[in-house]
Amino acid sequence: MNQDTLPSPSAEDEAGAMSLVDRFGRYSRYLAGGAVLLIAAIVVVAIVRLTSEVRYDDVVAGLAATPFTSILLAVAFTALSFLALTFYDVGALSYVRRKLPYADVALTAFAAYAVGNMAGFGPLSGGAIRYRAYSRLGLRPEEIGGIIAFTTLSFTLGLAALGALSILAIAPEVAPLTGLSAPALRGLSVLVLTGLVALMVAGRDGRVLSFGPLSLRLPDSRTSSRQFLVSVLDLAASASVLFVLLPTDTIGWPAFLAVFSIAVALGVISHVPGGLGVFETVIVAALGHTANVDEVLGALVLYRLIYNVLPLALAVVFVVGAEVRSLMHRPVGSSLRRVAGRLTPLLLSAFALMLAAMLVFSSVTPTPDENLASLSARLPLPVIEGSHFLASLLGLVLIIVARGLAQRLDGAWWAALALSLAALVLSLAKAVALVEASLLGFFIVSLLVSRRMFNRPATMTSAALTVPWLSAMGALCLFALAVLLFVYRDVEYSHDLWWQFEFSAEAPRGLRAVLGLVIFAGAFSTWSLMRPARGAIAAPTAADMDRAMAIVARQGLSDANLVKMGDKSLMFSDEGDAFIMYGRQGRSWIALFDPVGPREAWAELIWRFVESARAAGCRPVFYQVSPAGLSFYADAGLRAFRLGEIASIDLEQFTLKGGKWATLRQTQSRGLRDGLVFELIEPEGVPAILDELQQVSDGWLAHHEAKEKGFSLGFFSPDYMLRQPVGVLRVEGRIVAFANVLVTQTKEEGSVDLMRFAPDAPKGSMDVLFVSLMEHLRDQGFKRFNLGMAPLAGLSERRSSPVWDRVGRTVYEHGERFYNFKGLKAFKAKFHPRWEPRYMAAGSGLNPVISLMDATLLIGGGMKGLVRK
Repeated sequence: MNQDTLPSPSAEDEAGAMSLVDRFGRYSRYLAGGAVLLIAAIVVVAIVRLTSEVRYDDVVAGLAATPFTSILLAVAFTALSFLALTFYDVGALSYVRRKLPYADVALTAFAAYAVGNMAGFGPLSGGAIRYRAYSRLGLRPEEIGGIIAFTTLSFTLGLAALGALSILAIAPEVAPLTGLSAPALRGLSVLVLTGLVALMVAGRDGRVLSFGPLSLRLPDSRTSSRQFLVSVLDLAASASVLFVLLPTDTIGWPAFLAVFSIAVALGVISHVPGGLGVFETVIVAALGHTANVDEVLGALVLYRLIYNVLPLALAVVFVVGAEVRSLMHRPVGSSLRRVAGRLTPLLLSAFALMLAAMLVFSSVTPTPDENLASLSARLPLPVIEGSHFLASLLGLVLIIVARGLAQRLDGAWWAALALSLAALVLSLAKAVALVEASLLGFFIVSLLVSRRMFNRPATMTSAALTVPWLSAMGALCLFALAVLLFVYRDVEYSHDLWWQFEFSAEAPRGLRAVLGLVIFAGAFSTWSLMRPARGAIAAPTAADMDRAMAIVARQGLSDANLVKMGDKSLMFSDEGDAFIMYGRQGRSWIALFDPVGPREAWAELIWRFVESARAAGCRPVFYQVSPAGLSFYADAGLRAFRLGEIASIDLEQFTLKGGKWATLRQTQSRGLRDGLVFELIEPEGVPAILDELQQVSDGWLAHHEAKEKGFSLGFFSPDYMLRQPVGVLRVEGRIVAFANVLVTQTKEEGSVDLMRFAPDAPKGSMDVLFVSLMEHLRDQGFKRFNLGMAPLAGLSERRSSPVWDRVGRTVYEHGERFYNFKGLKAFKAKFHPRWEPRYMAAGSGLNPVISLMDATLLIGGGMKGLVRK
């Protein structure tokens, strides 16, 4: 059967498929959040059962009995592990062929792993930290994506290889811990190692490995070997942190390394923030038969404090110290200052999460007897009872505030400061908890020093928590319940416990605290998930259009004239000197280009747009943005995905002289022989030729069986055509081709939007029109001519390219059936332009795919318009 006779999918079928993709993208985050809570619940049950014979007092005694030398060794191994972690990023930079000062790389890597180990979700993940920091240091989004992929792959492969080697060497020792026989364990290890070796051999020297539609370029053998050694050093050092804290003769170090590797891997796979509970469950299950579980639990608590809390605190000290030196006008390296400034809000957010967990867990654990006796002699019982209950609620509220800190909200800063001051007082009133109070005091000082970084005006209720944050809150409540059941397992439950108010009634206090946590968390989660969306977009008024056009005239971006189409909503800056033009498709708010106006207004305007979109229950998207604004989008929590390249011509150097312009010279000469005459019609002269332009436009649409587009592509309408000059080509006085000309008063740049010609126009008319326009604008003193974007052009082919680039490159190379990608770039390339990348800024996960679909639908006028070209 001839392929042309095959039935094509209907617009309804296409719309149904698109709806299915969008629906999956919409609900996938809820499924992922539910999975995290399910895993957390399973972990809670496992921990309670594994510790059935352990008592809280025994764990406290085990903690107190830990030798000081063991703690010092654990700190030393932590330092060694984090030193090794920095070389993941060093290797990744070498992989993408970029070089940065080691101090910048070390700070970024240290902060990324400190935050990732503590939280590891949303904006508090290692990838998000790297994106913000490296974008400030001048790396392109595709390079940052390569770094993130490299570090993730290096750690994963190193973890698998080291775990398999460890099990292979000491399978008989590990077998009793797993329930499998030693030969079976060795067989599994050999399979893993064989697969890894085969992967390395197949991808040696940077060869491409293809897995269906996906391809992967592995680093060369030297880089792979170096990264394996880094992985060995990192995992060996981090395992040694916990190993030296365990009781002596618990297990041999090689066997423990295998157990530790498995525990880390399962913690990562679980997606529970910080692997909390999952990691501990594996360690207790593996070592519970060879050591006292109470001592193992004590070691795990110390491990979390030393390997998670201490590095995070040191990272906060460093960035806050840099801020103090800056305030005191002491010299700080410019790049370090930029990185530290961008990382401080994220580090303080992660620290706030840690404090939230501390407040929640301390509210369900008993007060030391001597402290309780001292308090009972000085404070009335209602104060102590209220302090316990309120401290737990403050912990949950601090989770909500932590998200605002990551987004640099001024309201979040004030809320965090007030909550921390209140929590500090309550920590002393409920248990004289000096360590807790010290950490809160440190947090308060850090907030005060970094005040100027939290300058985004927004209320804490302007946007609800996202699913990952709600999942973290739910997991924290589940773990608080696990701690309560563990600590008071010898207390027999009765309904009377709820009403017992005595100084010694610790279990009832913990029970009421957990109830408060569950009620508050449930109410807030319900409000976040069920509240109605706000902020419906409105069409611009005539006053808005006049205001926007005045701003356009004062700046240099010629494409900003697309606001004159009137089909986009407008959001102005507080000062009224800049705006964002945007449209809505599905659940996407899509802004066209960077903000229009002075760059000083971009940060605030981008942030307000992102918050408004999220408040409306939609995803924020920026379409066709320039490299100049990438750091602003990164600060707003968005990632950049390359769309293509725009072609720009330096008009000050433009001439048809020279060998490379021979083809265009010949086309120009032929056009003149065919009687083509160019003329630029100013706006006041356009009404006289409007009907003739309409005829050319209608003929062009009919000839190409196309329909009008919108959003980023102009459409023929009288109002739009009358607002700018029009370049025309005539033959014997009749207009055969035209293009409306986009210019501003600054004469920085000129461009065109609608380019249409009659079916009987002489061959090469569009080339003649472009050359004539460029020569005219050059003579008028314009500096550049913007030929527009070539979609999917210039996507990286390097071995470090992210998946987005590789898929886009494949579409560019083999998608000519659907769109003339190569032909469009070839047309622009004949003018010998300078190419500059353009990006789409959107969220991660499925968001960029759905966002690009929505942008395509918005431009095409919906699914039917897209199907009809």
